[in-house]
Amino acid sequence: MSRDIAVVAFAQTRHSGEDLGLAEIEMLAPVITEIKEKTGRRRFGFTCSGSCDYLAGAPFAFVSALDTVGAWPPISESHVEMDGAWALYEAWVKLLHGDIDTALVYGFGKSTQGHLRAILTQQLDPYTVAPLGIDAVSLAALQARAYLERSGAKEDDLRAVAARSRAAGRGNPFALHLPDPDGSAADHDYDVAPLHPYDVAPVTDGAAAIVLAAGDTARELCERPAWITGIDHRTEAHAPGVRDLTRSESARLAGEKAGADGIEVAELHAQYTHEELILREALGLGDDVTVNPSGGALSANPMMAAGLIRIGEAAARIHDGTASRTLGHASSGPCLQQNLVCVLSGEKNG
Repeated sequence: MSRDIAVVAFAQTRHSGEDLGLAEIEMLAPVITEIKEKTGRRRFGFTCSGSCDYLAGAPFAFVSALDTVGAWPPISESHVEMDGAWALYEAWVKLLHGDIDTALVYGFGKSTQGHLRAILTQQLDPYTVAPLGIDAVSLAALQARAYLERSGAKEDDLRAVAARSRAAGRGNPFALHLPDPDGSAADHDYDVAPLHPYDVAPVTDGAAAIVLAAGDTARELCERPAWITGIDHRTEAHAPGVRDLTRSESARLAGEKAGADGIEVAELHAQYTHEELILREALGLGDDVTVNPSGGALSANPMMAAGLIRIGEAAARIHDGTASRTLGHASSGPCLQQNLVCVLSGEKNG
């Protein structure tokens, strides 16, 4: 890379699993205010957001969110119809050009105002897959079954991931405080076999924002910047039937290109318990790596912000000095179709 770029500030909402009656712009406004206060900046060289028009049910729904940022005098702004993690990637590329020193990135989503499982079918091929009527959880269940059969893992292994994630989430003031899977009758019921309700990330409303800065500006804005030493994203075939669902080749490649070795903490955007096991294998994460100390998406999964939050949580471990090398991961599409890996370090050279 020709420029040193770091995450210098991170803010997120206290996520909710029910509709609190807030519009998306009302949900986002406090986060933007907080991130400006943390950096002491009212304006940034570039602004990029990630959101989904399908959640709001209106075209160009992201435009209203610009009211929270302040678009006058005119600003340099862009948007991706993806998780905010991909907006961060665009901002990182913009900073590499060298004509700006700061960038504001944010993502937001109000999943409770629609039927998320139905909305996510819009990601599927409209001619060959969507007409089958399969929803996101059913596709994930197909992947989970294939993974269990290939790996020899058991449903108890999935339950252990859920229990650990929920326990960690209860220590996170921003996550939903969900009970441990306790073996009750409700826990024994399947959502879609082999996935139980606790294996599926909760429907969540929320927003998050990150500020990136380059070079000396990063040092001015943050005592311990989280330097991006590697970032890469890869995608796989659109049709789930033409790829090996039990492995994530795109995550493996992204991790390899980003330099995902020597990691102490990994924040993985695993929206189902089996996805964490697949991602651990793809990224080569051993038992010495702490995974999702924030609780991860299984404790709070605001659509279009959860991946950005994983990068923010990974950066927070650098900021507070509890880790020196971390990884943030984001996914998009059915069955881990697209994966982004961001490696962060307390030192510029990684």
